[in-house]
Amino acid sequence: MPRLPLLFAKRYLLSRKSFSVINLITGISAFTVAIPVMAMVVLLSVFNGLDGLIRSMYKNFDPDLKIAAVEGKTFDSDTFPSVEILAVEGVEGLSFELEENALFEYRGQQFLGTILGVDDGYEKIVPINSMIVQGAYAPILDGTPQATVGLGVAYELGVALHLADPLAVYMPSRGAVSPLLPMSLYKELEIAPGAVFALDHETDGQYVIVPIGFARELLDHDSTRVSAAIVRLAADAPAAAVQEEVTRIAGQDFSVLNRYQQKEGFYRIMQYEKWGIYFIILMVLVIASFSIVGSLVMIIIDKRGDIATLGAMGAPRPMVRRIFLNEGLLISGIGAAAGLAGGIALCLLQQQFGWVKMAGTSFLIDTYPVEIQALDIVGIVVSVGAVNFLMARFTIGRMIPKDRTFCNFVR
Repeated sequence: MPRLPLLFAKRYLLSRKSFSVINLITGISAFTVAIPVMAMVVLLSVFNGLDGLIRSMYKNFDPDLKIAAVEGKTFDSDTFPSVEILAVEGVEGLSFELEENALFEYRGQQFLGTILGVDDGYEKIVPINSMIVQGAYAPILDGTPQATVGLGVAYELGVALHLADPLAVYMPSRGAVSPLLPMSLYKELEIAPGAVFALDHETDGQYVIVPIGFARELLDHDSTRVSAAIVRLAADAPAAAVQEEVTRIAGQDFSVLNRYQQKEGFYRIMQYEKWGIYFIILMVLVIASFSIVGSLVMIIIDKRGDIATLGAMGAPRPMVRRIFLNEGLLISGIGAAAGLAGGIALCLLQQQFGWVKMAGTSFLIDTYPVEIQALDIVGIVVSVGAVNFLMARFTIGRMIPKDRTFCNFVR
């Protein structure tokens, strides 16, 4: 008996004895559900792919943990508990860096960016060599400091490694200045550009990496001043537990940020964009689902004789309502299944062949990345089911009200 409403619904939907306008409208209704479902699968998968790509890019430049002073820009590396942190299980390396905004000049071109002074252990914490596209990473070559310039910065300044021209770096003077001597307002040092690295526009369009000694001299800092300590963790280390232990050791004067927290605002915006797209397409799905309302109305009107016959045979009204509720769910289910299959197929084809290209050029990829996540598929199925269930139930409640007899309904 519980399966009887479903059997009736299948017969009304799949019967081949006749073909009418109602059958055509039913097919169109399923199609209108399939399109937004397919779009939802594709767009969410593209956002997942972009998110994964960006995280993998930043993984090359952002350390596993970054430790900075809560107050002030710099701190003394000699008093920092480096030994205790290195003794924490899961910590594989620690390095210091000194970061500050600076003005760069090369062959008459100027650019405002960020100078990043790093020590000898930097390349053991950050895989900088994997990002080099020109030259070779060597902070000091034959006793001479060299700069590793971001690709965006190199483009803005016109840096050419084969030329002997130095890169001039300007910084406001920290010492006494005289209004009669404008040159005393800033400090200038020159450094040879030795390599160019590429990652993303935000990073390689901002940073110039130099030896930390050069940065300290430019900033008039002592030989122990640093702006942050960066930590590399073992691949199998429990990141949250290690971060908690490092935070305890560093104390309240320092903040310890993992890779996500270092760019928390950026990642949060990406999640907001993903959910924004989801809700926009969900609204499109709600509008498209009104076609199922029309289909159910026409089917119920067309089956008035069957409804009267079932009533005469003693069928309870809830059973009759379940027949048409199942009818609406079958229509939406067929459309949702087709949309899911189409969306997943498009994503797999994009993964395999990369037919859809990204605008512009990139040193990493030239096609849109896609990543299908099971949680997204489950969310889409639940959303489609909930929307169409509510639509169908409301329609049936209006078309087959509880307070009317079957005879009155047929009339």
